Amino acid sequence: MTAVFWVSLAMVSIFIIWGVFLPTNVEYVLGIVDSFISHTFGWFYLVVTTGFVILALYLIFGPYGKIKLGKPDDDPEYGYFTWFAFLFTAGMGVGLVFYGVTEPITHLYSPPSADPETVAAAEESMQYTLFHWGFHPWATYAVLALTLAYFKFRHGAPALISSAFSPLIGNRSKGSLGIAIETLAVFATVFGIATSLGLGATQITAGLSYTFEGIPNTLTTNLIVILVITILFMLSATTGINRGIRYLSWTNIVLAVALMLFVFVLGSSVRMIESFTTTMGNYLQNLPTMTFSMNAFTGDREFLNSWTLFYWAWWIGWSPFVGTFIARVSRGRTIREFVLGVTAIPVIFSAFWFSVFGIAGFEMDSAEGGMIHQLMNEMGNEVALFAFLESTPAATVVIGIAVLLITSFFVTSADSGTFVLGMLTTGGKLNPSTGVKVVWGIILASTAAVLLWSGGLSALQMAMLIAAFPFAILMIFMCISLFKALNSEHYILQMERKQREHDPEFREKQRRKLRKMRKGFQKTLPDADNESEY
Repeated sequence: MTAVFWVSLAMVSIFIIWGVFLPTNVEYVLGIVDSFISHTFGWFYLVVTTGFVILALYLIFGPYGKIKLGKPDDDPEYGYFTWFAFLFTAGMGVGLVFYGVTEPITHLYSPPSADPETVAAAEESMQYTLFHWGFHPWATYAVLALTLAYFKFRHGAPALISSAFSPLIGNRSKGSLGIAIETLAVFATVFGIATSLGLGATQITAGLSYTFEGIPNTLTTNLIVILVITILFMLSATTGINRGIRYLSWTNIVLAVALMLFVFVLGSSVRMIESFTTTMGNYLQNLPTMTFSMNAFTGDREFLNSWTLFYWAWWIGWSPFVGTFIARVSRGRTIREFVLGVTAIPVIFSAFWFSVFGIAGFEMDSAEGGMIHQLMNEMGNEVALFAFLESTPAATVVIGIAVLLITSFFVTSADSGTFVLGMLTTGGKLNPSTGVKVVWGIILASTAAVLLWSGGLSALQMAMLIAAFPFAILMIFMCISLFKALNSEHYILQMERKQREHDPEFREKQRRKLRKMRKGFQKTLPDADNESEY
């Protein structure tokens, strides 16, 4: 076991013990810190995530696009379907199902600027929902994942966050500073995944309670669900990435697409397609305004704090987990192919997903006199999906499929999370031991349970916002390090190409110069990982 494992385990364990014995105090302290960060540094989240979007666009259209994440002859390890299934499952998963109906309905009644319950509010609702699930989260994932994949598969570095800092801080990335970086990444990862596990548990409980009268929607039921799911994802964790996570990802894609097509066929299909194109147009047209708006002149920060800042913190907090996992399954792809795949395809899918469930939710809520919104106020946001599905043909079967999908996403995210935490705390091993993954599985489940015990979904959101703040600063330096290395290597590759095109005397001079440059560049990179398995 590494120092990162023990330090991280100790820090998270202290938080869990604190939450078990002093839950009210946890909620109080989280609230104070959360309020301070959101009101004082909310602009920081907006600027940082916007920077990631700009960097992702530059990586697609800039000069580094042809550089491969691996050796020149490396082929992609996974086909496109499996790769996209991994991206979808790790990157969004439970969140899409949880917020598919909930977020559009909520914004319809409490829009950022339009009058509530109007056509303008519906249009604004869909626009902001896509904003929260569009390019910003996926660009955040892409930048971090690309950094890890570049240093790991092209230059043989350990699969660690700290490896990416070697061009900036040299060998100090392997000392105490490197341990601090990895520990911070683990801390952000634990709270990021715990937030999703908490959301998944509350929605599974709500679905069971809504469908079966004998099952109460209580904290106790939530904790039982977390316990059962923990057992399931630990069983999956013992099978490795090419069996458990792979098959679960396929299952997730099939179930999610089947549920979406079911709602699409039975609902107002033409209106859903029109909503998709209109929302994409509004989103792209208003992206700069939404991106930089901090409501500096209106003074109304409720929507910004409750939704946009929470999401930006959530994506940053999830990025070490999702980024590490995406990097692990992306060897052999070029930078351009990688960034396009990680940003464009998931954004288009998310836009269509919310168009289908958002429009269907609007119509059902309107037809029932605001029934879905009323139930959300009375029973919580987690019941929105099931209140909607109850009116569909074969409702019990459809709700059962929805619960199965949420459970499958839940298990896959937790399984992937234990895998990534195992990598981060075992020196970058691409296949950490089952024992390490089991330990982190217990920690994830315990953290989610403590946060629900301390303050429910609000505690989950506050913990996410706090954990993401220091990691966002680390990500800025990671980006600087990546571009420093890419710029150096791109120049060397250009010179090597020119050398092959010129006369022998010029080539000999350039060969000596390039040998010097290559040696200097290699000194800035992290030491190669001795582990041979990929």
